[in-house]
Amino acid sequence: MIAPKPKKKWRPSLGQIVFGVLTLVACLPLVGLFFFRIYDNQLIRQTQAELIAQSRVMAAVFAEEVNARLASGIPLGAEIPPEARPDSLDEVTPIRPLLDLLGNDLFVRRPDAREAVQPADPAYVAIGARLLPVIRETQKVTLAGFRVLDPQGVVIAGRDEMGKSLAHIEEVAAALKGRYSAALRIRIPDKAPPPIYSISRGVGVHVFSAMPVIVNDHVAGIIYTSRTPRNIFEHLYLERGKFVAAGSTIILMTLLAGFIVARTITRPMRELVDRAGRIGRNDPAGFRPLAHYGTRDFAELAEHFFAMAEQLARRSIYIRNFSSHLTHELKSPLTSIKGAAELLLDSLHASSGHLTRAEQEKFLANILGDADRLERMAQRLRELARAEAVLQTDLSYLAEVLEPLRERFPTAQIEAKGALERPIKLSSETLLIVLTHLADNAVRHGARTISLETEDLSDQLILRVSNDGNPISAANRERIFDAFFTTRRDSGGTGMGLAIVRAIMMSHGGEIDLLPTELEVRFELRLPVADGAAPGRTHLK
Repeated sequence: MIAPKPKKKWRPSLGQIVFGVLTLVACLPLVGLFFFRIYDNQLIRQTQAELIAQSRVMAAVFAEEVNARLASGIPLGAEIPPEARPDSLDEVTPIRPLLDLLGNDLFVRRPDAREAVQPADPAYVAIGARLLPVIRETQKVTLAGFRVLDPQGVVIAGRDEMGKSLAHIEEVAAALKGRYSAALRIRIPDKAPPPIYSISRGVGVHVFSAMPVIVNDHVAGIIYTSRTPRNIFEHLYLERGKFVAAGSTIILMTLLAGFIVARTITRPMRELVDRAGRIGRNDPAGFRPLAHYGTRDFAELAEHFFAMAEQLARRSIYIRNFSSHLTHELKSPLTSIKGAAELLLDSLHASSGHLTRAEQEKFLANILGDADRLERMAQRLRELARAEAVLQTDLSYLAEVLEPLRERFPTAQIEAKGALERPIKLSSETLLIVLTHLADNAVRHGARTISLETEDLSDQLILRVSNDGNPISAANRERIFDAFFTTRRDSGGTGMGLAIVRAIMMSHGGEIDLLPTELEVRFELRLPVADGAAPGRTHLK
């Protein structure tokens, strides 16, 4: 099967993904600055709460001054509606700070004061004069702006706008009706558009608070206060050294994380990709180990990758050599068959020089002999292909293939001893093919006795197959497992038997070796075994 190629489209590289993740991590503190507006909102409400407390204390002092002058006929302002009055004098009516930057509480700059329609009553002017020293001392600590207004909204105490009216301002107008009111106002001219306040909308904002002074259910005046909320950037500036250290630490940690990721992931992966390309181009440098494996996972991946690449390379060399040997082996019988057939054809059409019957029989015998050789070679090739096929999952036992093996070689005495009941990870057919080729090779070299002896190990079964046939010369010992190598070519040998045995063993996770003995020919097979043994099996001899 051919693996489907991935669809052609843009895909980010691992390095780009890592860089993007690190950049995102590095920007997280900067993104967090946008959430400072929540903190700014809290600072605004804290400022409003402080103004409420300060103006409420000032309102109580103002009310005491007005109460002291009621007998002299000091005029009061608008009467508070019955529904807005407290049920009792002892009722607790807290005023909660509710200004919100994200809501609709932000207005344009505060309108300028206007000329009063009528001047303030002298009694209220006197009260303002008594409160002015208190206001100035309070401002030194709180930094808040204080203005004391009479029941008509005229300023009777404060640093500026003395004698002018503020009754047209929204929060003052609400307070003149007996309701507390507050507002956020921008400190820029009307003609300029409101700023977006970037990270913190608290920049350039004033909190205004209008606290009504209630005497006998009438408005006796207003304590009008204002102050700029505390700015978060002021805190950042004061702590700039710590923030610079924190920012530098974040940058250094990000660079360190990037270095670690590049060394442990990106660099090994790029090297592995380079090795794969070199191996694909048949460059021997592709099999060099990586300079850095990075992580244990990449080390394991590289190990399996190089093992697979080496196996494929060996397989490619094996197929190339096998094809060359196969072509050479097929050429000889095909040439012989073609030559004999041409001679027979020429003898039929020639007017003289007919082949004798003996010569015709000889050529026909050569054709049949070479055809038989080709048929045996085709059979061996089929067995080799089956041996190199997908690993089989069937189990078998040496005991169950002994009788079929003896039936195929009745002239040889086949003996077996040892743990013949151990389950082997080969099918009965495959195991019989292995033993058949070993026995056939022994019989063709004059063996009369074939011995099978097993040694049971924990993870494999050692099978030693020996025979008393002709010994193998030292020059041929290194080549007996090569495909098409045979010393019996004249008698029809294909040189495929032992090559098939080795291919079967390798494809099933086993091995076969020729042991160094002089008196007999002995092969050692290391067979893969399954856990446990079949019940009822016994040692056979």
